[in-house]
Amino acid sequence: MARREEGPRWIEMSQTSNSNEADIAPGENYHDLGSKYPDAPIPREFGDVIIRRSVLEDLTGVSTIMNWTSDGDLVIVEMSALMKRETELHIAVSKIKDFVELDLGGSLLQLGKTRLLILPPDFDTNEM
Repeated sequence: MARREEGPRWIEMSQTSNSNEADIAPGENYHDLGSKYPDAPIPREFGDVIIRRSVLEDLTGVSTIMNWTSDGDLVIVEMSALMKRETELHIAVSKIKDFVELDLGGSLLQLGKTRLLILPPDFDTNEM
């Protein structure tokens, strides 16, 4: 996916009132922007790809993963919490697999023993 040569896009983000962190100071080594701005606005342009990370602890998170995939996002799902509960693990993976591969036409790949990589249907692996 070719990016235009005009430089990075800047996103204006308002302060959140429910943040537990102190203000970000210049020179800090690490900024956890996910906790500072949990619902940050993400402007999208044609061809943009967003990579989402998710920890699937039970079946309630499956719908969020499906929503992200249907929006065209790549999703990496960590499932080590479900590994001990085989029935729930198989139900979750079956729901995700059926939705991604049969309904959307995307791909589901296993990364190691505890992770899945979900590719939306419009993701072209030839561009990498």
